Amino acid sequence: MRKALVLFIPLALSACSWGIKLDDGARNVRTAWNGDTSGCREQGKVTVSVMNRVGPVDRSDLKVRDELEVLARNEAAKMGADTVKPMGEPHDGSQDWGAYTCGARPAAASRSDSPTPPPQNTTPQGGFETVPLKN
Repeated sequence: MRKALVLFIPLALSACSWGIKLDDGARNVRTAWNGDTSGCREQGKVTVSVMNRVGPVDRSDLKVRDELEVLARNEAAKMGADTVKPMGEPHDGSQDWGAYTCGARPAAASRSDSPTPPPQNTTPQGGFETVPLKN
C-alpha cells in the first residue's frame, strides 16, 4: 500500500495543468511569435508564472511554456489588449510578456473571394510551437 501511494502522488501531481484554461475573452488574443508588433500600441507588461518543478521532478518544458502563454493571453485580455509577445525566455517557471493593441487581424478583416496566400512559417525562434488547449 505504501509503495502504491509513493508512486501515485508524483503521478497525480504531474497533471497540475487542470486549472489553467484559456478564458473566453482571451480567445481573440494572438501571440506574436515573430516579435512583430509594429503598428501596435503598447498596453503594458504582464509577468506570469507556473510551477516548473513538482518536488524534485522538472515538469515538461513544453507544458510549462503552453501554460505561460495561456496565462499571458488571459491577463492581456483583462487589459484590453489583443496581442501578446514574449519578452524573453521562461526562467524558473516565470516569463515576461508585452501586451499590445494591434486592431483587427488581417485574416478576419478581409472576406473577399480572392485566393488566400500560402501560410508563412510561424514557428518561433526557440523551435517550439504552441497550440490552443482543449476545453
